[in-house]
Amino acid sequence: MIAVEALSKRFGAVQALDAVTFDAPDGAITGILGPNGAGKTTLMRILATLVTPDAGTALVDGHDGTRDPITVRRRFGILSDAKGLYPRLTARENVDYFGALYGLPRAQIDARRDALFAQLDMGALAGRRTDGFSQGEKMKTAIARALIHDPQNVLLDEPTNGLDVIATRAMRELIRALRDAGKCVLFSSHIMQEVSAVCDRIIVLNRGRVVAAGAPEDLLRASGSATLEDAFVALLGSAEGLEA
Repeated sequence: MIAVEALSKRFGAVQALDAVTFDAPDGAITGILGPNGAGKTTLMRILATLVTPDAGTALVDGHDGTRDPITVRRRFGILSDAKGLYPRLTARENVDYFGALYGLPRAQIDARRDALFAQLDMGALAGRRTDGFSQGEKMKTAIARALIHDPQNVLLDEPTNGLDVIATRAMRELIRALRDAGKCVLFSSHIMQEVSAVCDRIIVLNRGRVVAAGAPEDLLRASGSATLEDAFVALLGSAEGLEA
């Protein structure tokens, strides 16, 4: 479970986060939505213990990332938009290396990796160097690497970016399987179709603040909209009006 309370961060004159508060429970997929500059990246970096907040707390399974970053990192599986693969290593070697970094025994690495590769249809990629991989192939390898240690909390930043229709369906099934296994899944995407397809709860950020939170149907009802995209635009417009 992720519990964020009054989280704030400023970079010079820019207030990236302003008293952001929300919970992301276990056994649920929580979506983070917002326009460019809303604070999504800063929030993700704080949760990943890469950035220290100015105020507030971000607890992961009760552990404060500012005070105990190593424990928090062990409890997270993180897929960032950068991917960060080693190009001279094969897909298998990239995943195995991170399993070893987490201290997993060889047999457990093999079993976990083989299961993930089967789920993601990566059999043909396993022995190839990641240099030259397509965007979708890199994404598959990065998600397998993020999940190799079976983390309780999973942070996914644009996980279907670059995937074809078949791979996108497989990724959705994997994300739902994580939820059904009781994992806490935090899902960031700009694609409304993806959010509506997989998210149980949605947090809408704008200018560093939470402007709406709830299940997709709650946002539709609050905005009087028929689609999630219309609700998103309406909620951002309402927030802008209140600030004017």
